[in-house]
Amino acid sequence: MTISATPEPAKMKPSLLVIDDEAGPRDALQVILRPFFNVRTAESASAAIDLLNSQRIDIITLDQKLPDRQGLELLQDIKHDHAGIEVIIITGYGSLKAAMEGIRYGAAGYLLKPFNVTELLSLVNQTLKKKQRLDFLRNFIGTSTGLWGAETESAQAWKELLAGYQAIEGSALEDVPYAEEKPDLLPLFSDLLEAKDRQLLNHCSRVSFYATLLANRMNLTVPEQKSLALGAFLHDIGKIGPEPYQFGDDEITMTVESLAKRRHTEQGARLLLPLGLPAEVGQIVAYHHERWDGTGYPLGLQEKGIPQLARIVCLAQTFDHLTAELPGRTPLSIDNACQRMLSYSGTHFEPKLTELFAQVVQECKASLPAMAMATTPADRSDS
Repeated sequence: MTISATPEPAKMKPSLLVIDDEAGPRDALQVILRPFFNVRTAESASAAIDLLNSQRIDIITLDQKLPDRQGLELLQDIKHDHAGIEVIIITGYGSLKAAMEGIRYGAAGYLLKPFNVTELLSLVNQTLKKKQRLDFLRNFIGTSTGLWGAETESAQAWKELLAGYQAIEGSALEDVPYAEEKPDLLPLFSDLLEAKDRQLLNHCSRVSFYATLLANRMNLTVPEQKSLALGAFLHDIGKIGPEPYQFGDDEITMTVESLAKRRHTEQGARLLLPLGLPAEVGQIVAYHHERWDGTGYPLGLQEKGIPQLARIVCLAQTFDHLTAELPGRTPLSIDNACQRMLSYSGTHFEPKLTELFAQVVQECKASLPAMAMATTPADRSDS
């Protein structure tokens, strides 16, 4: 649903919750958005939680400073307990760091007070379209068995998915198979990962960045670099299935037995097969859990029998599992993560690549977290 100049009947309107402890901005947002939304308001985090637990809400505008909690803390709880609600942060205490934190925790956008009405309506409209896309994808991947079927069945499911997505997006997505001249599939991949879980999208974005960082020091062709960036971004695409997503263990602590139970590598490679992506992309998805000494999964490939791009992604995804900041876990520092990975050089990882990777991240460590979160091969301007 796109915001138009003509207000809609109340029963057709989406619902929007304004969370702000200041009466002025709260009332202004009500006046501006009431023609297009069923607007609810809350003056505190506790009042907002009560509303969320009792009413259907589609979009939230969230002040960063509340009397009983910080807005970013509330944002994390909202995205954990109500993943389908999209949140726009509107605050007078903005900074680049706070904006990036908000996006990392799942905010759809960020607006500073005093806000421009045109910018507000544009951002709200973009956020509503994003919610519609993600709701469609969540329902599709939660109910469709065709995506995980034989290649013919999967290809038909992809056609149906693309048609539904295009109808919401209103842009000319091309039909499969994928080709380099059809970059519009990249936003779909990004939305698929986010529809499953925001942490999955964040993880895949960081892994693609770390892999690309290493590739910049290697003698790779341009097609190889493109395949690496995309394959790293899609390396966990097999996790978008109906099973709950859980941020995985790092490559080092996983036993051969626990590794063998993880089917997402084969599922992901099979899922992408109908799209006609470059072969190297499928190899990354299939083999990023293979180990240099042959104890990995799914085929027990060894040393240079493992495709080079998959070896790079193995390092990148392990580094992210060791260093990612997530609730309930203590990440390793970049220095400690590098030391730990180097200690498994020659067993889990290719020795020369491991040394080069450690060198590269050490040289860039001052800006790594911010750069990784700001970079994804599937960036889109409207979300």
